[in-house]
Amino acid sequence: MGTSAVMSLGMRAMFANYAALQATGNNIANANVEGYSRQQVELQTAKGQYTGAGFFGKGVDVATVSRSYDDFLTREAATAKALASMDKARADQLELLEHVFPMGESGIGYAATQVLNSMVDLASKPDDMATRQVVLSRASETAARFSTAGAQLDALQRGVTEDLKNSVKRVNELAQGIAAVNQKIAAVRGTGHSPNDLLDERDRLVSQLSELVQVSTIGAEDGTLGVFIAGGQRLVLGGQATALAITQDPEDSSRAAVSIDDNGSLLQLSPDLLTGGAISGLLRFQNSDLVDARNMLGQMAAAFAGRLNEQQSLGIDLNGAGGAPLFSVGAPRVVSNANNAKDASGAFISSVSLTTIDATQLQASDYSFEPDPSTAGSYLLTRLSDGLVRSVASGDVVDGMRIDVGAPPPAAGESFLLQPVGRAAAEMKRVLDDPRGLAAASPVTATVAAGNTGTATVGSLAVVDASIDPELTATLSFTSSTGNYTWELRDRTTNALAASGTGTWTAGQPIALNGFELQLNGVPANGDGFSVSKTLYPAKNNGNALAMAALRDEAFVGRALDGSGNLAGGTTMTEAYAAAMADVGVRMQSASASSEISAQVAANAEQQRSGKVGVNLDEEAARLIQYQQSYQAAAKVLQVAQQIFDTLLQTAAG
Repeated sequence: MGTSAVMSLGMRAMFANYAALQATGNNIANANVEGYSRQQVELQTAKGQYTGAGFFGKGVDVATVSRSYDDFLTREAATAKALASMDKARADQLELLEHVFPMGESGIGYAATQVLNSMVDLASKPDDMATRQVVLSRASETAARFSTAGAQLDALQRGVTEDLKNSVKRVNELAQGIAAVNQKIAAVRGTGHSPNDLLDERDRLVSQLSELVQVSTIGAEDGTLGVFIAGGQRLVLGGQATALAITQDPEDSSRAAVSIDDNGSLLQLSPDLLTGGAISGLLRFQNSDLVDARNMLGQMAAAFAGRLNEQQSLGIDLNGAGGAPLFSVGAPRVVSNANNAKDASGAFISSVSLTTIDATQLQASDYSFEPDPSTAGSYLLTRLSDGLVRSVASGDVVDGMRIDVGAPPPAAGESFLLQPVGRAAAEMKRVLDDPRGLAAASPVTATVAAGNTGTATVGSLAVVDASIDPELTATLSFTSSTGNYTWELRDRTTNALAASGTGTWTAGQPIALNGFELQLNGVPANGDGFSVSKTLYPAKNNGNALAMAALRDEAFVGRALDGSGNLAGGTTMTEAYAAAMADVGVRMQSASASSEISAQVAANAEQQRSGKVGVNLDEEAARLIQYQQSYQAAAKVLQVAQQIFDTLLQTAAG
């Protein structure tokens, strides 16, 4: 074996170690580049040369430059990042939602209580115009707070829609980038070597994509990577990327939905299948948290306005007329599914309408309404807040609302979204401007007969039915000490008998006649009498103002009918607002905790991935010294071979 073999060994060794030094230097240079994977030169022993004395090695060859990569850790890091991004997006939105329900004097509950408190002052001075103006001012403030809160919720919805559009735009850009990198990787697949930098770039794009939407990936034989979302919908396949778009939710056009281009037509992706990424967090906030907040706010607005308007209608104003409404709220809304049948002009063929019957029974929920496939003429009504399903017919009253189906009736497969309180708060206004229009007076007044011997006095007199006829005078005469009495209703002017009867009074229970309820304190004696007649001087009467002030302690929000058909449950206005604040607060705390936990999990997953495939500068520094020494040793081999060659030349020349 001549000196040329030794020189070849030295040159091969120098080249191999120089390549290793180059890869190490590249690792050090990219140590702080996000998504960079450590590269290393793969060396292999060159095949030996056979001689009569045996096989002599021919040195070392550079096989390829590989990169450190762990498929499992990479997938785990991307999945954890998707969940963390989803939790953070929802938590950020809930933080904004929390500002819609402020505490203390700036809250809606405080403003509503102030309106009812002002009724106490009105009861003290029912004919004082300044006091009446204060009542109207506080009513205006309450309506403004409700409408402002509703406007804030609408602004949050617009913000979510805009964020979704920006996120989808970024998803499309990343998908196009992955498809372009796929093409480059496939183009160099035949070289037999891995394009490490391109693979890193693709992994980096997939990681960024995971922050927006959770993906699954499948590698192909040509080196390309298929990217799928929403349970298998193709986003990237080979060099082709499918575009996403923001469309209107077919169930509610005010909400945004994410759709994918399916051969030229847009296919809506179910939010339930988008289980990670910022887009999923935004959709969950929009479809759940924001809807619930709007309904809780709307329920309070509708119940508060409805109950006050009802009590106002039972009184008499300074003009001697029945009380006009104090507030107006947004009307119940029915949204036809975008897929329902339409006529030639694009209008929906079938229709459904809602009418509020009792605002105090309205629930903080949307409803799904669709034909019952098992019974003709019946419909399935699903309360979306708790999933309660009931079979109803047109004209039925459920949860304080009447549902009427237009002609022609909905066909099978059609559906409607019922929103009885969704717009109540946003469109709430004070509609009574004349302070004289406040109905502080009761249309009737109770008096005690002069000759009564019992301890019974008038505890309260409440008008409970707008159909009361104040021209009828009610007279009660007790016929025994056990509470038995007779009653008569006579025309106030002609004294003609309109009706009569008997009854039994029970302590703590009101006597109900002619649309009023008379509550007695003490115990009536045999022969005692009471009368209820028309109020002759409404300006000095405060009966209805007292009834409106009593609404502070009445549980009129969210009442429901029990099994006997009686109203039960419900909360006061203060309790309802406190419950709404607590609900949003709990969601915020839960989302914040989830965000912190998932962020830590994502950080740990990324740390594990980078610890396996990333650059460790201490290790690279040690390798740098190792390959430097190997390079110097290889140079020494080459130097020795040169000296031997020179010696041979000198010997031959001598």
